[in-house]
Amino acid sequence: MATLGYATVGSNDLEHAKAFYDALLEPFGITPLFEHPSGGRVYGKGGAFVFGVLGPYNKEPATAGNGTMISFRCDSTAEVDALHARALQLGARDEGAPGFRAPAYYMSYFRDPDGNKLCAYWAG
Repeated sequence: MATLGYATVGSNDLEHAKAFYDALLEPFGITPLFEHPSGGRVYGKGGAFVFGVLGPYNKEPATAGNGTMISFRCDSTAEVDALHARALQLGARDEGAPGFRAPAYYMSYFRDPDGNKLCAYWAG
């Protein structure tokens, strides 16, 4: 069965985006794997590629996808709280404070400095 392998977002300011994602993801064990040829960076956990911030392949400006959202599955509600708080501390914009959205899903939402929508969630 196929499962989601990784996700990427585009940026028009890759140095700022890399600094944001380095600081956001490192405390959660998601660290740089390698520099991408576009000037971006690919991140991994346990040696596996899980996320990347890139310059668009077509060389057009990066835009946040309307309706596009990328989520990071967390190990606890406390980790959701911590990831959301860290994102806001690093300049992200709040799109929904941490809390239960369904009986078994604790979620939070934020937009990175480029406007990409991200979610941190725990499924109980």
